[in-house]
Amino acid sequence: MKRLIFTSLLVTAAAMAFGQNNPTDSTKQSTDTTHKHDFNFSIHYRGHHKGDSTRHATYPKAFLGITFSRFDLGLATLVDNGSFTLSSQNQFLRYRSWKTSNVGFDVFQMGVKVNKTFKIYLSGGFDWTLIRLRDNITILPNQPVLTYRQDNIDYSKNRFSSSYLRIPLSFDFRTKEDQRGNRWHFVFGPDGGFLLDGMVKQISAENGKQKIDDSYHFTDFRYGGFVRIGYSDFGIFAKYYANDMFENSPEQAGLKNFSFGFTLGF
Repeated sequence: MKRLIFTSLLVTAAAMAFGQNNPTDSTKQSTDTTHKHDFNFSIHYRGHHKGDSTRHATYPKAFLGITFSRFDLGLATLVDNGSFTLSSQNQFLRYRSWKTSNVGFDVFQMGVKVNKTFKIYLSGGFDWTLIRLRDNITILPNQPVLTYRQDNIDYSKNRFSSSYLRIPLSFDFRTKEDQRGNRWHFVFGPDGGFLLDGMVKQISAENGKQKIDDSYHFTDFRYGGFVRIGYSDFGIFAKYYANDMFENSPEQAGLKNFSFGFTLGF
């Protein structure tokens, strides 16, 4: 996870440097350009329309670029066949609610600004669900179904996580800019994701720090929906995935992923 974040930050920094050195960026201004204090930095491609160089933007406008935005930081919750209480066969996945989190951000986007108050875009980024297990167990890799082992070790950290390449399609309804140049955003859409990796990370006095990578039967492709509401660059989000968290593991059928929290950068 740290490696992916570091790589994304390097790409973003390069994009910002390129954008600052691009002479066309300083000449093309409109009432729809990003303010200096905005969190979202991008290299955009826009079609050439009469009036692009004036203060009055011409729509629709296409954009394509590298970005660092929609940074989500929140809590993840397991939903077991419609209930927030885990069933008996899933009790081994008991988790610490305030330490079970969802983290994600986008690094690429492409879309169309239809007008000043509405745009559609497809983006790509990374998304992690980090489950802090309560019990001293080890989720075992390379098993025919999701399997665990009870350990006689007191783990100070026992984290069961998944990482996905996320590909959301966003419908962004924006208000007009206020006197400060900020807007309200109401964003929703479908969200798909491809599994990158699963991991068990444990820390104990007996074994020190251990990391074991495996797919752990996390579903290869997940799909669901999301909503974001915010003002300027700050807001809240909620995401729900409609298919099961795990596949080819019958006892975990109906176990789904829901997360909510704060988001930065629209």
